[in-house]
Order: sequence, then structure tokens, then C-alpha cells
Amino acid sequence: MLYTNLIHLETAADLYGIIRENDRVLVVCGRMDPQCVPVYRIAEELAKAYGKVKFCDMEFDNPESLAIRNLIQVIGLMEIPYVAYYMNGEFVDATSGIQTKDQVIEMMHATFRITMNV
Repeated sequence: MLYTNLIHLETAADLYGIIRENDRVLVVCGRMDPQCVPVYRIAEELAKAYGKVKFCDMEFDNPESLAIRNLIQVIGLMEIPYVAYYMNGEFVDATSGIQTKDQVIEMMHATFRITMNV
């Protein structure tokens, strides 16, 4: 179990449901370890400022996370957490490893085509 204040996705069906029902979804896929926790905290903070983006988490070690881990764009990534970005029901991009708040914001703005908090 991930101890975050994000929306917890336990199954691939949960993932597919949330990306189908929301225009913009960010999923942090990782563990509760020193490399991933800072990214969860950043996502929790940004969730308060970006109301139209759904911020979620999924356990890396859960077999159901293969829905993210097996994406062709993710397979070559070497560090966790993976941060997967979905827009209009489709996978758009992913990043991996420790990231700063500014890096996540920059990626959100580029991926979700937003220039301000929405």
C-alpha cells in the first residue's frame, strides 16, 4: 500500500477507468522509498493547485502496474518512480526517477498543454 493522499489505483481497470473519465491524469508509479516519496509529495501539493488534473498513484510491485510498466515508452526507463501522463483517454508521455516540483510542472504544462493552474 502506498501511503499518500493521491487517488490510489489498485487495478489496471482502475487506471483505465480514471483515464477514460478524466481529460488529464498524472499517475506516479513507485514504492514507498526515498527516491519515490518526494515525487508523491510533489504530486500531492500540485493536486491542490491543479484541480482539473487527477493525481493518482499505483504500486510499482503490483502486477496490475504492468499496464504502465509495459508501455513501450516506459520499458526503457531505468529509475522509479515512473510518472505517466494521460490526456483525453490516451497515454501521452512518461518520466522517471527523482524529479523536482519545477520539472513536474514543466512536464505537466507541456503534456497537458496548459500554461497556468487549472
